[in-house]
Amino acid sequence: MTDEEKGLRERVAKGGEEAIGKLAQDLLENPMVSSALSAAFQSRERAMRAQEVAMGALNLPSASDLERLTRRLRAVSQRLEGIEDGLDRVENRIDSLGTNKGTEQRLAAIEAALERIEARLAAGPSGSTEA
Repeated sequence: MTDEEKGLRERVAKGGEEAIGKLAQDLLENPMVSSALSAAFQSRERAMRAQEVAMGALNLPSASDLERLTRRLRAVSQRLEGIEDGLDRVENRIDSLGTNKGTEQRLAAIEAALERIEARLAAGPSGSTEA
């Protein structure tokens, strides 16, 4: 395709776009067309409200009810994922603490010290003199 053909194609395309834009503008400015569009949108709204009322009377969810429920379900799902992530971090932390040998050794030493203290208390006061 030559440059001249490309230029002609661009001019035709631009002219077509301008013609379509002018036609759309003229249609929107036409009072009959704009009133017809307005009436169509109002009819659509009334039909949607009537459908919601009818669905409610039958105790069935409307499309907007289902949409709201879907959004809420997504929000709960995201929160649940956050909680699961937090629990995973807590579990990993607990696991790392449970495998700590130093903590186990300290607990064993504390238990041994408590056993010695209990044994001394059970034996009674030592080295005391009776008057």
